[in-house]
Amino acid sequence: MFIVIIGCGKVGVNTARSLLNMGHEVIVIEQRKSRYDLLLEELGDCLMFGDGTEIWVLEKAGIGRADLVVAVTGDDEDNIIISQIAKLKYAAPKVVARVNNPFNQPTFDLLGIDATICAAANMLRLIMHELPAHKFVPLLTLKRENIELVELEVGETSPLANQRIEDITLPDGVLLSAILRDGKALLPAHAGEILPGDYVICLLEPGRETELIRTFLPEESPEAIQAEGEIDVHSGE
Repeated sequence: MFIVIIGCGKVGVNTARSLLNMGHEVIVIEQRKSRYDLLLEELGDCLMFGDGTEIWVLEKAGIGRADLVVAVTGDDEDNIIISQIAKLKYAAPKVVARVNNPFNQPTFDLLGIDATICAAANMLRLIMHELPAHKFVPLLTLKRENIELVELEVGETSPLANQRIEDITLPDGVLLSAILRDGKALLPAHAGEILPGDYVICLLEPGRETELIRTFLPEESPEAIQAEGEIDVHSGE
């Protein structure tokens, strides 16, 4: 594959190194002269100096034949511009963008970027996964595959508590993929039944969250449960 990476910070350079080691053809664009000079000896012809938001720079890098464009600068506005150019002007088959501030995630989503990576949001999800206070935690969203991975607590009063796995009926579009019990993950076939205090990991189609919450926690408000588990991205910088 031919891959164009815009941004040669720690994320960009380590991505480039890994892809080069895997045998891919890679070109990395960096606009900071000091950073360019530092990495020129290592990356050689794979490194190009220039502003990745400028069309002539992208064309010189070969974006027109790129199989994948990766925008990982430290500026979300630049990553948005690069992603738009790659998708709309050059019809790049795949575009991956870095989201530095979770507050900007909706903008990337509206653009239909194939995949986004937000270290802050991912870290918050991991932290929330480790905290016992949340009854519902969205763990992962795969937009292209149109599927989500969520974690849900089984309370003492849940109608599914103490039920055998084979006797449980879940909403359409929901798959029980694992059960977390005493810090260990169990496959449904090995768990036997769902116990109070378990956490279930489910794959589901987006939009099925409310049905899932009502199935496990009918006495709770789905809206309140979801709001409790959402990552707060509305505080801005």
